Amino acid sequence: MPYRTARAERCFKSPGPHPNGLQAAPDGLWCIDQGDDRVYRLDYDTGAVLFEAQTDTVSSSGITVGDGCLWVASTYESRIARLDPETGKTLEKYDSPGAGVTAFNEGAENPPATGAHGLEWRDGKLYVASPPSQMVHVMGVATWEEERRLRTPGLRVHGVAWSDSGMLWMADTSAGTVSLVRVTDGRIYDVIRVPGPDEVHGMTIREGVLWYCDGATCDIGRLILDE
Repeated sequence: MPYRTARAERCFKSPGPHPNGLQAAPDGLWCIDQGDDRVYRLDYDTGAVLFEAQTDTVSSSGITVGDGCLWVASTYESRIARLDPETGKTLEKYDSPGAGVTAFNEGAENPPATGAHGLEWRDGKLYVASPPSQMVHVMGVATWEEERRLRTPGLRVHGVAWSDSGMLWMADTSAGTVSLVRVTDGRIYDVIRVPGPDEVHGMTIREGVLWYCDGATCDIGRLILDE
């Protein structure tokens, strides 16, 4: 099957300077900003800010909702933060699985170590997308132990989102692709190209449609697939 192409439908601008993580929820679109480390909940139609709070995370790149909490990838701290969704205050922090130096920085002088990007929640487990390890790590949150892992396609995994089929969409920002991956074994079932200059950083899904944010342009929008 040939690759399909997604057209970026830009809906509105992020309220922050560098949006990097998205999570669709019934009460709005959650966004974590890597520039100001604020968490926002936005109206889907207008982008109006319904809630915002300052977090103590560091250059964060992913957000999800689970177990009554917000989960944020505090990327440059190499930690995962569990936040109170009413206040944005940190309840707990955990070590980011797969933290280290990304492959494209290995030859640099004093390359920075970083942690996770995209996050998703399902059945008491946190699915943690890590660019340094090029894995999605499946973490049992009760013990914070890794239960298993699966290889990600591409160099720089970022946003992740559950499909209706129970497979996981994974965005690779460097390649400009979004892949549909079976979580039991990492088998790839679909690959979508997102042409430049649009880039998928944060990603989520709502009513079967993928949403994205572009950290460079501050665009938040939807990915409309060619059939």
